[in-house]
Amino acid sequence: MRSPQIVLENLQKHSLNEDYRFERLYRNFYNPDFYLLAYQNIYADKGAMTPGIDGLTLDGYGIERVNRIIESLKNHTYQPSPARRSYIPKRNGKLRPLGIPSADDKLVQEVVRMMLESIYEPTFSNFSHGFRPKRSCHTALLQIQHNFTAVKWFVEGDIESYFDTSADSYCGCTYLVRIYWDQTTQHWLKHTLY
Repeated sequence: MRSPQIVLENLQKHSLNEDYRFERLYRNFYNPDFYLLAYQNIYADKGAMTPGIDGLTLDGYGIERVNRIIESLKNHTYQPSPARRSYIPKRNGKLRPLGIPSADDKLVQEVVRMMLESIYEPTFSNFSHGFRPKRSCHTALLQIQHNFTAVKWFVEGDIESYFDTSADSYCGCTYLVRIYWDQTTQHWLKHTLY
């Protein structure tokens, strides 16, 4: 199987070609090296050791676990577990709901994230800073400071709880999947992750 780094680099290169069609991407979910890379990406995060609804963490992770996940993906028996619901306090005194996925789901989600990021990140505007690697509100402010020297003030806004209440939040993901991914991968993602 090909190295995940090479696969991800190739996805990035092809994403810049609007005519390129990604095909058979689901095969990458059968590559154990993707799960090892996913584990490397998330194991240091303190949330990685938080147990999901099944009570398991990433502690004691091994190749047997990866092979079990891959086999369940191949024979279409993989089903994501319900997220364990927890609430964390916000500054205003309210509570923010937090869904904690199972350890296996964290790994599968990280593999999906790596692939989606490789495909879509190169196509995003350089003026976009939200929820992107190596970007934040601080990089946005630096860009504003550098590019908008004649501006006296800015108005900042927030769409409160948009994804908590909007039925349309699912539609954007479906649209992106339809544009870039082949039918087999669409079917696989739809029946595995939703």
